[in-house]
Order: sequence, then structure tokens, then C-alpha cells
Amino acid sequence: MVGLVLDVTWQVITRFFTSNPSSFTEELARFFLIWIAFLGAAHAYRKGAHLGLDYFVNKFSDTVKKGIVSLVLIFVTVFSICILFVGGSCLAYLAWDLEQTSASLGLSISLVYLVIPISGLLFVLFTAEFYKNYSNNI
Repeated sequence: MVGLVLDVTWQVITRFFTSNPSSFTEELARFFLIWIAFLGAAHAYRKGAHLGLDYFVNKFSDTVKKGIVSLVLIFVTVFSICILFVGGSCLAYLAWDLEQTSASLGLSISLVYLVIPISGLLFVLFTAEFYKNYSNNI
């Protein structure tokens, strides 16, 4: 987040106070935003700040509630492994294999895509942590 703020600040300064605006700042800000979005989603999931509709789930008995929560956690784990980790790893590898680079910075696009499998692993770890804590409390 600090990198994004510094990058955008530099972009504003060079745009309004110099005759030569910085050319790489927009691309770098986009890459920072992608990383912040994926890592922020994993952090929000861990803190329970993600969107959850638990009004109806709370109407059930503790046994049914535990089953519903377990099913949801299985779905999150399967999605995180299949889509985020495996799919993100394949995407990052493909970008690396094709030697895709960004236009302004010349960075490998695979570095940008690397956040997808990292966030997938974090989702799986946080799901295991949540299930452990949840099953101990019921």
C-alpha cells in the first residue's frame, strides 16, 4: 500500500510540476493494485470481513450449522486450490514461458500473476485455521 501511495504521489508530482511526466508510474500502480486486491481479499477472509450471509444459517441447530459451515469451507478450499493455486500457477508459468513483459517497466508479467497462487495458498491456510477454531468452539 505504501508503494502504491508513493508511486501515485510521484506520478502527480511529475505530471503537474515538471515538463516530463513519469512514464512507468501508471503501470506500476496497476500492478500494486492487483497485488493489494488479491492479498487484501485473503486478509479480509481471514478476519471474517468478507461478504457472508449468515442470517439463515444462524436459525439452524448447532449440528446443522456446523455441517453448513463445513460444506462452505470445503467449497472455499476446492475453489482456492483448483482456480487460484493451480490456475494461477499455470497462468504465471505461461506468462513466464511466453516471456511476456510489461510495456513500460519491462517486468515479467508472471511476477504480477504470481499473486494469484500465493493468495490461493493463503485462502487454504486461513480456511484450515478457521475450521480448527470453529470446530473447537462448537
